[in-house]
Amino acid sequence: MAFDDQVAGDSHFHTGGEIPGSPGIPAFRLTGPNPSAIPVLIAVPHAGRAYPQSLLDRMRHPAFASLRLEDRHVDKLASEVARASGATLLVAQAPRAMIDLNRAVDDVDWEMIGGERPADVGSYTPGQRARSGLGLIPRRLPGMGEVWKRLHDHGDLAARIAGVHAPYHDCLAASLADLRARWGAALLIDLHSMPPLALRSGQPSPEFVLGDRFGTTCHGGLVGSTFSYFAAMRRGTAHNRPYAGGYVLERHAAPDRGIHALQLEIDRSSYLDSRLVEPGPGFSGMAALLAGLVKQLAGEVAELGRGESAQAWPEAAE
Repeated sequence: MAFDDQVAGDSHFHTGGEIPGSPGIPAFRLTGPNPSAIPVLIAVPHAGRAYPQSLLDRMRHPAFASLRLEDRHVDKLASEVARASGATLLVAQAPRAMIDLNRAVDDVDWEMIGGERPADVGSYTPGQRARSGLGLIPRRLPGMGEVWKRLHDHGDLAARIAGVHAPYHDCLAASLADLRARWGAALLIDLHSMPPLALRSGQPSPEFVLGDRFGTTCHGGLVGSTFSYFAAMRRGTAHNRPYAGGYVLERHAAPDRGIHALQLEIDRSSYLDSRLVEPGPGFSGMAALLAGLVKQLAGEVAELGRGESAQAWPEAAE
């Protein structure tokens, strides 16, 4: 794995991992003030666009499939939000087509992996996400079918886990621990985008879906504050349906230890152009809206941290 740490003034820049097939290109980048300005980390696992040619050559319809799999330009949106709010920012540069960072390493459809199955993997029954075609390595897309021309091999899978998945999650865990140590509490906002949702019962489709794994990954006050903020801005928001949060929240959220986590899905039509390809006229407004949310939540997380630290002192003394 390749790592590069740089400090410029009060800013910190860290890259890590390596994209298989693209030597020298890191799998992710971490940026933010040094020391941290607020107890919030924004993570973007699905917007990577560093496609090795070897990966594109194996895809049936690379332009179409990559566009469908990406959270298109959420990294650019998150960069603006982090700059305006002072949040720490973790962005995956490896594409989701290569490996999905919001999936567990055993959530694999083994029928798309050639050769003998390794003995140390355990159960070969794919998880629910893999069965749907969107496991650790995406296999198929609705309306398109199979993503790949041929099977992957175990070397591909191992290299992607070692070069991308493992270092990304190690970095995310360490960054949240650092925020927790400095502020007493930390908030992870796992940022995604979604296609426009269908209308339901004549009601407008929500522009945002907030996921907290059905109340298990975040303090309820932070969830309530998020809904109140969007309501005040007259933006429709749904809770946990159809997106409750995935592996990132399952792995990293620990509200009992002061690490809170939310998944936020944004309607792509709100910030992209009519083709849902490039930033559109709503991009700047969306960045400002989200920066306001992050600033509001940051103050509340800091308050939680002060309360949790005060409760921890007697325990430490004992």
